[in-house]
Amino acid sequence: MRIYILVAAISAIVTFVLALLVFKLSHRYRLYPKIRERDIHTRPTPRLGGVAMFIGILVAFAAASQIDGFRVVFVNPGPIVAILGAAFIIVVIGVIDDLIDLDWTIKLAGQIMAAWLLVWQGVAIVSLPIGGLTIGSGAASLIISLFAVVLVMNAINFIDGLDGLVAGVCLIANGVFFLYTFLLIQDGSSTEYFNLAALITAILIGACAGFLPLNWHPAKLFMGDAGSMLVGLLMATSAIAVTGQIDPATLGRSALLPAFIPILLPFAILVLPLLDFGLAVFRRLRAGKSPFSADRKHLHHRLLDMGHSHFHAVLIFYAWTIVVSVGCLLFFLVQPFGWAVLFLAVGTVTCTIVTLAPLSRRKSREASAQLSSTDDSHSGDDPLDGSIRNNPKGA
Repeated sequence: MRIYILVAAISAIVTFVLALLVFKLSHRYRLYPKIRERDIHTRPTPRLGGVAMFIGILVAFAAASQIDGFRVVFVNPGPIVAILGAAFIIVVIGVIDDLIDLDWTIKLAGQIMAAWLLVWQGVAIVSLPIGGLTIGSGAASLIISLFAVVLVMNAINFIDGLDGLVAGVCLIANGVFFLYTFLLIQDGSSTEYFNLAALITAILIGACAGFLPLNWHPAKLFMGDAGSMLVGLLMATSAIAVTGQIDPATLGRSALLPAFIPILLPFAILVLPLLDFGLAVFRRLRAGKSPFSADRKHLHHRLLDMGHSHFHAVLIFYAWTIVVSVGCLLFFLVQPFGWAVLFLAVGTVTCTIVTLAPLSRRKSREASAQLSSTDDSHSGDDPLDGSIRNNPKGA
């Protein structure tokens, strides 16, 4: 555990220091775009925080390569080179988009290129523990892996609309996922891919933790598309490194639930980004628009429109992420499963009440206003009626 904490700390420190540097340089050279109609912030804010996160991740990987405990991960450098190469492609495209707004087709092409580089070097879904289903290394593996990576990148990118939202949600989600991968290692069922997944997740936790102080509301620096797509890429990669390398033929009945957790947990920790992404694509296609066209109808926008403050909207996202991801992990950690079900039930009800609270308050205010208006109307009629009764001929 200590070596994971070490690489996470290196990633966090380097990211934080470089984020400060990027913040100062961006203001000095005015490297920030104009405020768009859909933006929440009211003053121009630099969006190059993803560059600091990328360099922090690079330094952390370099440091990990010098630690004996991670030697098994770096025995075959191909996957590591592919991960960092894909990350570089995504960051370059993201930075350009943050500065000049690229067409969505160019961004999508870059995402596919980065995902293909991962698959080419073996970071791909080759099997799923669903009835012994083996995908293999052919066209099916390529298509499923490319789709998974691109989907997660865009899902994370879509929720990047409030200060501290992506960094905080990913910090929570990756913390849960790291705990799961580390427990697999402790159980002695790990391979180099499980170690790689834990390493990626630990480094990503550090990068998010190092960036969050400058991204907390009111944000001084945004991670931009470079940062959000980078986070999505690494989250997808770590999930594939666990899920896609399980050999269904080696699983006994006792390993049945751990076999499904690698499939369920990535969806659990990404439930809000994936939900927002799905709703956005459906909404835009129904309107005859591109699924990647921008609008102001994301889940975080709806929370603000409901009456939540910026801070409360972010905390609600955090709460939902904790409930779903931790609840899913409890099915792996706790027996009987009733405790996990109870946690999910109580957490879901609580989060639902908090999420919908402004609507209840709004209805209460509207009812009070209507009642007050009715009372005022009645009280205004009574004196007139009385004056007519007491003085029928008038003054």
